Amino acid sequence: MTGTQPTRPAQPTRPPNGFWAQAEADPDRVVLTAPDGEQWTAGRLHGRVNRLVHGLRAAGLDRGDVFAVVLPNGVEFLTAYLAASQAGFYLVPVNHHLVGPEIAWIVADSGAKVLIAHERFADAAGAAADEAALPADRRYAVGEVPGFRPYEELLDGQPESAPADRTLGWVMNYTSGTTGRPRGIRRPLQGKAPEEAHLGGFLGIFGIRPFDGNVHLVCSPLYHTAVLQFAGAALHIGHPLVLMDRWAPEDMLRLIDAHRCTHTHMVPTQFHRLLALPEQVRAGYDVSSMRHAIHGAAPCPDHVKRAMIEWWGSCVEEYYAASEGGGAFATAEDWLKKPGTVGRAWPISELAVFDDDGERLPAGSVGTVYMKMSTGGFSYHKDEGKTRKNRIGEFFTVGDLGYLDEDGYLFLRDRKIDMIISGGVNIYPAEIESALLTHPAVADAAAFGIPHADRGEEVKAVIEAAEGFTPGPALAAEILTHCERRLAGYKRPRTVDFITTMPRDPNGKLYKRRLREPYWEGHDRPL
Repeated sequence: MTGTQPTRPAQPTRPPNGFWAQAEADPDRVVLTAPDGEQWTAGRLHGRVNRLVHGLRAAGLDRGDVFAVVLPNGVEFLTAYLAASQAGFYLVPVNHHLVGPEIAWIVADSGAKVLIAHERFADAAGAAADEAALPADRRYAVGEVPGFRPYEELLDGQPESAPADRTLGWVMNYTSGTTGRPRGIRRPLQGKAPEEAHLGGFLGIFGIRPFDGNVHLVCSPLYHTAVLQFAGAALHIGHPLVLMDRWAPEDMLRLIDAHRCTHTHMVPTQFHRLLALPEQVRAGYDVSSMRHAIHGAAPCPDHVKRAMIEWWGSCVEEYYAASEGGGAFATAEDWLKKPGTVGRAWPISELAVFDDDGERLPAGSVGTVYMKMSTGGFSYHKDEGKTRKNRIGEFFTVGDLGYLDEDGYLFLRDRKIDMIISGGVNIYPAEIESALLTHPAVADAAAFGIPHADRGEEVKAVIEAAEGFTPGPALAAEILTHCERRLAGYKRPRTVDFITTMPRDPNGKLYKRRLREPYWEGHDRPL
């Protein structure tokens, strides 16, 4: 064959996978928009990460050592995450809503050799460092914290070049501790190069592709396991991050519109508060860029889920998982087909339901939900008893109750510890809370059991009133009447109390124990 062959059009070069390679290939690409609007390029962030690794090593950290952070969403948090993941360190992100003794427990239990804190949390961090007996030269502060060295001292004089002996590290999250002391979830270091990590494949479970014009909005605190995992995975597959520090519903809409954000991790409380915005405010922002608004961490009432799907469309997706690993996923189509489901098992996970005797239950039977991961195991740091207690073979549980249907879709009932047993009948608080939230005066709700001389427990409702409604006996009576039309008699709250602000963390986790404890003083129910 002779003649000139036709020239094929040049294919666009896709950036390489993994933050490290991307930073080398295109250091001028913007990868991060901080809460104050400052933009960070890959090269600038990479240099900051390398300097922190060198600084932490100079402070005495070696492979396998731990450092803890009490930080808001910001550049310092992402820098710490990336530093740990390429230097073989364990990063312990601490919930900055905790008080000094709670933080001290995590710092001491984890064996953290360095604590980095923000001045916003100075009192709690300072008290924690003192109680944990952390040496003065191992405390660093972003801003001014008495007794802490400036964070910049960790970076000053350190090179921006990649450190030697790069190896994959992990995040060691601590469980919420709703039933006792929190425990660290520790996975063994694998000795891999950072580039060999499963950097962004996790997001493939949800159908999120590398690059592809995606922009990830971080709208919850990064100390939460899922929030950091989603953000880190997005960064590694080429998605710029837009960070929120303090979440507010209209601010979220503004950022989605301004940055054309395509995916985010949310909780049902955020849905509820977005839907409470006046219609003219909601209509003032374009959210059509959203491809995946993935929610989890807490039950989502059916009417809230339907309203979000009507507003945002099929991007509203749900998952069920645990910090320990494993999970299920449901698209909007899955949920509309099977309302209430949290989905089917991830490709890298398996779900099962067991009874209290450890026997696997058939489809449709309620029991304790167990999960199994194909990507590796974990242990609870310094607590082999808890590690063994929550397992059946390779399956583990976090204590949720539910059932699998004949098609493998998981439906949750409630936390085992939160289940109310009244007159021998099992009552699931999530169902009651969902009914309460359909009343316009209810901004947030919790249902739980309180002592009853005859039935053992009766249902109590605690309500955070919506703006414009006055808490009191008249409103309580109206809410109880509302429940009569939606719940069977044995499920209905007998009394309603009001609270100014429900004790939730920003990820939507309700600290129900704090609500329940006062009612059980002097009684035998385990808390």
